[in-house]
Amino acid sequence: MYPMTTLFPTLGLAPLWNPSGAFSHPVTRYTCIFALAALIIAPILIHFARKRGLLSPQTQDTIHTRHRTWLFLAPALLIPILISPALTIIAFAIFSLICYREFARATGLFRWRGLSALVALAIILMNFAALDNWYGFFAALPPLCVVTFAGLSVLLDEPRGYLQRVGLATFAFLLIGVGLAHLSFLANSVQYRPYFCIILLCTQGSDFLTFLFGRLFGARHIFRHTSPDKTIGGFIGSFIFIAPLAAFLMHITIRGTQMDDPVNLTTLAVFGTLIAICAQLGDLVIGSIKRDIGIKDMAGTLPGHGGFLDRFNSVLLVAPVVFHFLKYFDAI
Repeated sequence: MYPMTTLFPTLGLAPLWNPSGAFSHPVTRYTCIFALAALIIAPILIHFARKRGLLSPQTQDTIHTRHRTWLFLAPALLIPILISPALTIIAFAIFSLICYREFARATGLFRWRGLSALVALAIILMNFAALDNWYGFFAALPPLCVVTFAGLSVLLDEPRGYLQRVGLATFAFLLIGVGLAHLSFLANSVQYRPYFCIILLCTQGSDFLTFLFGRLFGARHIFRHTSPDKTIGGFIGSFIFIAPLAAFLMHITIRGTQMDDPVNLTTLAVFGTLIAICAQLGDLVIGSIKRDIGIKDMAGTLPGHGGFLDRFNSVLLVAPVVFHFLKYFDAI
């Protein structure tokens, strides 16, 4: 990590604003090349599939819509990462707030404006702690914010609905705010670019491969009530690809460290397994919320994908797992 600082000094600390070395790591280069190639090749593949009659007009329109959205989303994710750690933290703080806004509107939490504003402020503070590389504050904020939500909500003197509003606020903050803030805090690592690329590539790849293998080999459905499109074939196919991919990319990134000790290759295997499983669990968590409140998407912010929360669902669980796994092995 960059040197630990106290309150505010990071705002003037050169490394957090330094854009040098954007493509110095192979994982970062390969990820950017893959993203660019996918955006270029996708329309060509769609064209040939349509000519051969493999796609229905409806499916073709859906894929085109998703592709156009990725033309915006891919640069929005990768450019801040490439420019500097500070801009990365700011960008993902904004993404976190957008995800929270979608959750608050979908669940009705926004009706309690004061409490909803407190959650937004707590998310901003989590990302400020990441920007300031202040781990003590970062670790203290979750319990302190939950206590604040519970305590201040009592002052409304409205016992009816107390559990609902405090429960929703706490859940949203811990799942979205704290979950994505772990991704922001990773930007303090010298190796943050490949770490971010591994997380984003594996989570987004997991969503795509689950869908692809589900269509190709899926016969038996799994979690039928939570996510009707999920199949055992999709789950297994995605796991077979994502687990070794995550382990291999992490091996390249942390080569020579304790985590990559040849004697402890099982560490990387465990890492890959956790990423592959948590990526799919994150999707199921948001799926459970949507089914519970009776909606298809959390929002319509991203055409063809739903909302930012639908797109970041896998990252919510993966980011804290990666952060604490790396921190345990002193790899950040």
